[in-house]
Amino acid sequence: MADALLHLPEPAQRMSGGAAIPSTSSRLASIDALKAVASQLIVLHHLAFYGPMSDYAQSIAPELISWLSQHARIAVQVFLVLGGFLAAQALARHGRLLEKPVHTLLWRRYLKLVLPFLGALLLAILGAAIARSLVTHDSIPEAPTLAQFIAHVFLLQNVLGFDGISAGVWYVAIDFQLYALLLAALWLSRHAGEHAPVAGRLLVVGLSLASLYYFNRDASWDNWAIYFFGAYGLGAITYWTVHRDEAPLWLGLLVALVIAALLIDYRSRIAVALLVAIPLGVARYAGIIENWPKSKIIAWLGQISFSIFLVHFPICLVINALFERFMPHTPAIQFLGMFVAWAASIGGGELFYQQVECRAQRLLAR
Repeated sequence: MADALLHLPEPAQRMSGGAAIPSTSSRLASIDALKAVASQLIVLHHLAFYGPMSDYAQSIAPELISWLSQHARIAVQVFLVLGGFLAAQALARHGRLLEKPVHTLLWRRYLKLVLPFLGALLLAILGAAIARSLVTHDSIPEAPTLAQFIAHVFLLQNVLGFDGISAGVWYVAIDFQLYALLLAALWLSRHAGEHAPVAGRLLVVGLSLASLYYFNRDASWDNWAIYFFGAYGLGAITYWTVHRDEAPLWLGLLVALVIAALLIDYRSRIAVALLVAIPLGVARYAGIIENWPKSKIIAWLGQISFSIFLVHFPICLVINALFERFMPHTPAIQFLGMFVAWAASIGGGELFYQQVECRAQRLLAR
């Protein structure tokens, strides 16, 4: 999952691991709040990680910019856990897979991801072209080759060794892999007949433990879903566990298994995933996940979080280039530029949500 063109470390380092596309179909207040916070941290992380504005502005808030650059990336773990939680809700509310053809479920998931993703790719290519015309900077990707673009369309860019056209595109590909892996586990459990719900949960638990105790400890696996399945499966298991009468007991057992994995090999990304899963399960168990917190702004930011994630990088590229080319290179002005890019990313996300993501979902529904 290396992204040398964009000078991104491997996902295991860049995001401290993690991937899962936030669903736009769920309007659960607690989940929207988590999406809202995580998506804003990712935008701020990329603004701090890439220059040149953050390089000039460093002296104004060195600790803040340094933290955003190095640590805010771990917010992707939120999307991982939520992705598993929402996938379990959509595919198997009680552990048994929906009575629909597997290939249909997988194809619909692919279209749900790729239709808006294609729009974001075109925007990324345009944004990089504009930025290259203004300045030269190592954060600006080159124009993609045809093979590189096609690999992105089929979500195979990382597996085939292509550089990402935009920051974070690896995440979309991994989300599709994670969904497919969960779907495969649930499909296999169908053969257990009346014991399918138990078999499905056990398969997901097994995959999660394999990830936590082995695959997630080896960064060479980070082009594949199994590397990230520990956190994704944690979200799915949390959803199913809360439906049981002994929910506190099962949640406690789940926490113990994850803590044991951390004692063997501490990874902050897994610790964050656990810290997301616990309150998510508690909120579901307490019956407040649907309506807490009550905030129209948070709900709105959560609703457009996927669109913000898709479009923020080319927007930030262009504003970085404009401030580098036409504005004074003083810390205050460049810090203001970072704020402008942040606000523009939110505005761009809203526009993309209305004009692209919603239209894509309506097309898919038809």
